[in-house]
Amino acid sequence: MDVRADIVAPLQLLPLQRHLVPTGLFVEIPVGYEAQVRPRSGLAIKQGITCLNTPGTIDADYRGEIKVILINLSNETQVIQPGDRIAQLVFQKIEKIMLVKVDEISSTDRGEGGFGHTGKQ
Repeated sequence: MDVRADIVAPLQLLPLQRHLVPTGLFVEIPVGYEAQVRPRSGLAIKQGITCLNTPGTIDADYRGEIKVILINLSNETQVIQPGDRIAQLVFQKIEKIMLVKVDEISSTDRGEGGFGHTGKQ
């Protein structure tokens, strides 16, 4: 779902400036679920505005207002208007797991290959 800026006046974001933008939304997420805050692609490509801490997680026990950390990655001042769509919320089922300490783990072909390692020969 899209979320909108719950502001009373336009908000100017200078280049590289970040701001915590209120949405006016309060949710009660069922236990076993989370909400993920994600950027809007149109805002990113057209204005250079994206979300920090992406995806941001809202836990089931959070009861405060949902706010979105926006940053202007463009070289120009950008303006958020009251009611502008600024992010998306995705609700996702999560599983609780129990970590078990072990002395060894299984091996794979990839092994310890990290960033940029998969898909390259």
